[in-house]
Amino acid sequence: MGHHVFVAMPYGTKEGLDFNVIYNDLIRPALKNDGFTVFRADEEMRAGDIRRDMFQELLIADIVVADLTINNPNVWYELGVRHALRKRGVILVSAREGAMPFDNASNRTLRYRVKNGVPDPEFVEHDRARLAEMARETVKAWYGRIVSPVYELLPYLEEPNWKTLAVGGAGEFWSKQRAWTDRVSVARRKQCPGDILVLAEEAPIQGLRLEAYRVAARALRQVEQFEFALEQIEHALEIAPDDIISRQEKGMLLGRIGQFENAKEWLKSLAQDHPTDAETCGLLGRVEKDEWVNTWRASPMNADERRVAARENIGLLREALDAYGAGFRNDATSYYCGINAVTLLHLHRHLLTNEKDEDTAAREKMEGGVMWAAISAISKETPQRRDYWARVTLAELATLCEDPKAVDDSYKYALAVADKDWFSLNSTIQQLTLLAQLGFRPDSVDAAMNTVERAIRKLVPPFVPRRVFLFTGHMIDAPDRPTERFPEDMTDFAKAAIERALDMFGAQEGDLALCEGACGGDLLFARAALDRKLHLQLRLPFDEPTFLRKSVSFAGPKWRDRYFDVKAQSAETRVLIMPAELGPTPEGHSDFERANLWQLYSALAWGPQKVRVIALWNGEASGKCGGTDHMIRAVEARAGQVEIIDTKRLLRELRSQREAAGRSSGAEG
Repeated sequence: MGHHVFVAMPYGTKEGLDFNVIYNDLIRPALKNDGFTVFRADEEMRAGDIRRDMFQELLIADIVVADLTINNPNVWYELGVRHALRKRGVILVSAREGAMPFDNASNRTLRYRVKNGVPDPEFVEHDRARLAEMARETVKAWYGRIVSPVYELLPYLEEPNWKTLAVGGAGEFWSKQRAWTDRVSVARRKQCPGDILVLAEEAPIQGLRLEAYRVAARALRQVEQFEFALEQIEHALEIAPDDIISRQEKGMLLGRIGQFENAKEWLKSLAQDHPTDAETCGLLGRVEKDEWVNTWRASPMNADERRVAARENIGLLREALDAYGAGFRNDATSYYCGINAVTLLHLHRHLLTNEKDEDTAAREKMEGGVMWAAISAISKETPQRRDYWARVTLAELATLCEDPKAVDDSYKYALAVADKDWFSLNSTIQQLTLLAQLGFRPDSVDAAMNTVERAIRKLVPPFVPRRVFLFTGHMIDAPDRPTERFPEDMTDFAKAAIERALDMFGAQEGDLALCEGACGGDLLFARAALDRKLHLQLRLPFDEPTFLRKSVSFAGPKWRDRYFDVKAQSAETRVLIMPAELGPTPEGHSDFERANLWQLYSALAWGPQKVRVIALWNGEASGKCGGTDHMIRAVEARAGQVEIIDTKRLLRELRSQREAAGRSSGAEG
């Protein structure tokens, strides 16, 4: 979605200029045609105080265009409010020559031409192009270039958090923002990063887009698609290079893909900018710890060999320990840093059994601090929010220090609020596995493992496909189609070609298939996927009755029956409705293009290396939004490979068959 623009300008005719015509013929089309959403306060027609909408727009808009042609007090006031609220994102325009007032003299002003009080017809296209270009440049410099004289002269002034400044009753933005945020939250809870990626591109302002990219990265990290998650964080950093959350996430992801040195350098740079931030220290500790673990997990070893390798690389353990310890000292409530520091202190002692333990006093003090931090966090629990991680911290502390019975009780206390979260329980198992592999306190660790594994066995682990097959292709020709593309009697040819493609890729049980479910290629692919025992997702761009009317039923009852047959097959088939999953398609967007991206991003979220794309296509641009050609361009833009089944070739084979049948019929006659 394009960025959001608010226009501050006079209304009506003033000083011989018709500003409504200037807005409608010049400013608005220049920006809308370039993909921006444009709003002027007088366009809010509901009853109420127009200032509410104006103040909200001045706060949240990515760009404010201020027309300073005449000395209109309202426009100057609105420009001043914007300069006070935001550092950047202002374009000044004027139809009259002359110097700007002192406070705005350094800002570039776009001059547009007028004739008889309206945009000059001879120059209006040129002026539209210049305004669109200036808007694009402003977006590119959105983060780095301060244009507000307030923030230039007061460098320590911080912008307000726009999300905390919602004014009741102001326009429709906040209700849309809440609905959008709710959709992202639902997608996050359902572990649907593909949904989040679509929503991220539809966020109406930079702040929401930044938030969505961060959420998408976290969701992708949780399903262990680290490189794809890193791509989303890079998008976030393009919007806000200094955003600490995005910088932290990038450091973590660099570590997860094994770029330990890059991760450490990145996080050390972040720590220099935020030297007392416990989260950054903890992430640096995690990278150091992962690098240490990698030295003795990288190749098959028995227990004794693992301990020797872990001991030989004890320096990396110390680096991780120091980083976690620094985080806990910086923030005594950070039980995450604390428990990791304590665990590594115990492992350090365990690995160096023949050396004097010089860390006993420090370890015992830190253990007490971790217990206090976790208990303090638990004391803040509410019925709606129980703190699994604080509770499991106490359980991990018991594993390090107490007998198996106490360990079992502690983990049961934590598991009571785990909310059947497979990812959280799996993370806990991974931490215990580390201790087990080094032979640390086997009785206590075994007690913990048994308790957590019993809880995991009660859950259905998330489905992780071996491969993902994405289909795109033509529907059966509509009755009024002037030229043949996919006639009904080509069905058997297309069916056989799709089956050959799936067999060539080795499609089998444990794979996932995605398509829309339209008559023609989609339903043939769906049937072939189910025959090979693939999990199937039909992703419909509309509610089912609308989809059936537009994309299935026109081809006849046979195709409608095929749709319901595929849908009713088994638990392996899911039907997902795009408006229900993502909300309504934003104004100005194509339902079909959105559906294509929804399918593509949902496939890629499992890892681009797993995705195989099959296209039933004649190689021509459809001239319609969201056609097969759009999907293929979207796949190729991500360097994806497409297996194209050429429908022109199939059509030639069909016509040859028709001719042969005709000759045979003639001979018989």
